[in-house]
Parts: sequence; structure tokens; C-alpha cells
Amino acid sequence: MKPTPKGWPRLSSSIFYDDAAAAIDWLCRAFGFEVRLKVEGDRGRIEHSELVYGDALVMVAQSGKRPTHPKFPPSASPRSVGGANTQSLMLFVDSVDAHCARARAAGANLVEEPKVHDYGADYWADRSYGALDPEGHLWWFTERVRNPPGE
Repeated sequence: MKPTPKGWPRLSSSIFYDDAAAAIDWLCRAFGFEVRLKVEGDRGRIEHSELVYGDALVMVAQSGKRPTHPKFPPSASPRSVGGANTQSLMLFVDSVDAHCARARAAGANLVEEPKVHDYGADYWADRSYGALDPEGHLWWFTERVRNPPGE
């Protein structure tokens, strides 16, 4: 397998918001992302952005039809489709409790408080919490507390 381009993980995800500019600001404030790139179109519409957290990368853009790509299907924010999610995102953090406190202070809607998820002695255990962002995307933040045997 060839290496990925410098600064790019093997897999990254795109998420869409009705107000992508506000979402980017909130994701940075609440979850600790940093803006690597932000491309604005007509009237400030976010056509593309790249947010990083360590070596993780997520792309954020405006929901709806893509004027620059008319054959693409329209994208939607969970808020615009009754809260439905077709994906959730999981990010490893150094301290789940500190991260959760930051997210809570920024107004994140916690769907699960930090707790340990133990998958058994042959597997791993993680401490994690779940939160919804202002437009309803489901995020999981995780800290490994026990590796599988032999790791």
C-alpha cells in the first residue's frame, strides 16, 4: 500500500452543516479542532474546510446542493432531516474527562456521560462519552484505558 499524501490520514470524513461557518467555530471552541483550510464561496458559503485534531482530519462544508458539483447529491445536516444520523464520528483524546468538561462548557448536548466500555479481558477497555453538536451530528470521544493482552 502506498503512503498517503503528507498530512492526510488514510480515511477522512466530510460532514455537512446548514451553517458551516458557525459549526467550524463551535467545533474548534467545544471539541478543540483547529482550522487547516477554509474555502469560502459566494456570500461566505463554506465550500470546503479541513479541521484537524492531532493527526485526525474532518472536512466540513455547507449542506444542500453543491453549485460547483451539480451531479453530486444534496447533502444534509441532521437538524434538517429530523435529527437522523447516517454516521457518527469517534476521536481519541488524551483525557475524556477534561475534553467532556470543555465540550459541556461550550454547550454540547451530552447523550452519554463519560464511562468505561469494557470489551472483556481478551480485548480493550475505553473511557468515552457521546455528544451532539448544535446541528445534531453524533460525536464519540474516547480514551484507551486498557489495551488487549500482548499490546
